[in-house]
Amino acid sequence: MAPAAVSATELNLKAVDQYSSQEQVTSVTQFSDVKPTDWAYQALGNLVNRYGCVAGYPNGTFAGGKALTRYEAAALLNACLDRVTETTDELKKLLNEFKGELAVLKGRVDGLDAKVGQLEANQFSTTTKLAGVATMTLGSASNGSVANTQGGRTPANGDNIAFNYDLKLNLDTSFSGKDLLRTSLRSNNYQNSTFGQGGNTALEAASSPSNTAADAVGINRLFYQFPIGKNFTATVGAKVRQDDMLAMWPSAYGADTILDRMTYTGAPGAYSLNLGAGAGITYKNPNGFNASVNYISNQLGAGNSTTVEGVNGTGVGSASTTTAQFGYAKQNWGAAFAYTYSNAANNIALNDPNASWISAGANNLGFSAYWQPTKTGYIPSISAGVGTTYYNGGDSASTWQVALQWQDAFVKGNALGMAYGDTQIGGTEKGNTAYELFYKFQVTDNISVTPAFFWINGQGADADQTGGLIKTTFKF
Repeated sequence: MAPAAVSATELNLKAVDQYSSQEQVTSVTQFSDVKPTDWAYQALGNLVNRYGCVAGYPNGTFAGGKALTRYEAAALLNACLDRVTETTDELKKLLNEFKGELAVLKGRVDGLDAKVGQLEANQFSTTTKLAGVATMTLGSASNGSVANTQGGRTPANGDNIAFNYDLKLNLDTSFSGKDLLRTSLRSNNYQNSTFGQGGNTALEAASSPSNTAADAVGINRLFYQFPIGKNFTATVGAKVRQDDMLAMWPSAYGADTILDRMTYTGAPGAYSLNLGAGAGITYKNPNGFNASVNYISNQLGAGNSTTVEGVNGTGVGSASTTTAQFGYAKQNWGAAFAYTYSNAANNIALNDPNASWISAGANNLGFSAYWQPTKTGYIPSISAGVGTTYYNGGDSASTWQVALQWQDAFVKGNALGMAYGDTQIGGTEKGNTAYELFYKFQVTDNISVTPAFFWINGQGADADQTGGLIKTTFKF
């Protein structure tokens, strides 16, 4: 006898009768035979939590190791598809409700894609970033002086107001994401100003010029840095400065330093900031210890008699400095000891380019340290340093400096700073103490205005010098 016809619905119910006789579970933990260590535990959990289409046997087990009949497989698949369909319908309703907003977002994304494509097509370089600093200073200094072409100094009319500028453009290129090729262009017109290099009242903005001619654009830096392993970094350059190759700078002072003589951490012999052709290696330990060794030659070109720092430095030979620094830096404090041997180095910080002791060479020692509070407030950062220079001719000179700086002074983003010390060595400048005071107004993220005052004790036959200025800095 032929079997009676059975509808598809009746067949489906009969096939899964024993499997579906238990109510739908709400958590995979309801199965007594399923453990978190089972390889399919996460998959079962997702089916229960997201779609609610998994049921077990009446005895509370899932029987995951039992063979599944084709009828049971069809019933499970059908139940899950029903839930997925329900979810899809809900998504369709949401998409329809917010189709206006989605259209606006799509338009914005398409617009951004177009702009990104335009930027990529017209970008200067995929590996290079440009950053610039433009500085303008307006002020005057009494009893000032300027450098003359013979390397000495002549009096400047300090009663006249000087208005000077300095422009630096840094092109930073990385080929691997860990290396750095820096090319710096610089131009200024401090050469014949009382604020220019060669005099007591030289400003930090006039330091390390690239060319003796005012308004001339020159290469101020050209060096390449690359990592060696995890903790070492090598630097080599045809034009690189001493501090470019130091693992740390042992001072927290410098939010907007005014006088150039206040930028050497109290040890201008050890931290001469010599600029020329050089190479160096730095080491940084994750625990804070670091070390640096570098060599810089500031040999002048043939037929050039000027001794202004960093000008026409070519070749490898005399006018060099060899520096070794050992330091320790933590989150809010650090200290370093530096030794520099200067072999006729043309360092304007020594401020006496015709002195015989420069050609004789010198051993320079420096120890500098700083501390800064973890939170800004009434307590300033403290930076101090001492230095001693032993000339090969037998003489010696000592220097020192103390500096205080308040971050977020009175207004968040502003800075108040002051420094005092004897920071000049060599010639008639021995024993000259100086003081500077500044307050930096951070007008915008990229513009600051800094009024400043300074005083220099002339001592001996030299008259005291005082000055004031307003410096405006643009960063872009």
